[in-house]
Amino acid sequence: MTGSSDSRLYVALVHYPVVDKNGETIASAVTNLDLHDIARVCRTYGVKGYYVITPLADQKVLVNRILDHWVSGAGGRYNPKRQQALERVHVKDTFVQSVDEIAAVEGRRPLTVATTARRGMGGMTCQRLKGLVENDTPVLLVFGTAWGLTDDFMARADHILEPLAGPETYNHLSVRSAAAIIVDRLLGR
Repeated sequence: MTGSSDSRLYVALVHYPVVDKNGETIASAVTNLDLHDIARVCRTYGVKGYYVITPLADQKVLVNRILDHWVSGAGGRYNPKRQQALERVHVKDTFVQSVDEIAAVEGRRPLTVATTARRGMGGMTCQRLKGLVENDTPVLLVFGTAWGLTDDFMARADHILEPLAGPETYNHLSVRSAAAIIVDRLLGR
């Protein structure tokens, strides 16, 4: 695990199991923007690790190729700041693998907190979660891609964070924007 802050916050970006716009369970594609931008947020705020969860072999090949370029290849030599951010990325087949790895590092299972944009699902406030993070509780903050995490996944999380809400009824932020806002609320000064 790379990280110099005292934070015990981890972030996971789940590509399976998520739902599509019709509510069907799918595995979504990894995007270069999510990989880079969320890694940069994690590095900026001292998040201890960033897990990209996908069971798809072709997607893992893609992610590892991008990471190799920016962490140990020419990209890292060209842009050391990007290298520092992407060093925190870990690719796992399943969410359980990320939980197990964090438990091994922290000496106890992390509290899993799922995020959602769906109203009426989340009960934990950012303020309450911030208190847990500040009290050295290992926390794995989970974001879903596509149209969000499946209901079954959400039911297995320890907590569901209340959705972000602006003054408008429109509520469809990119996952990288949501990650930046929430991580800032938890670790920002």
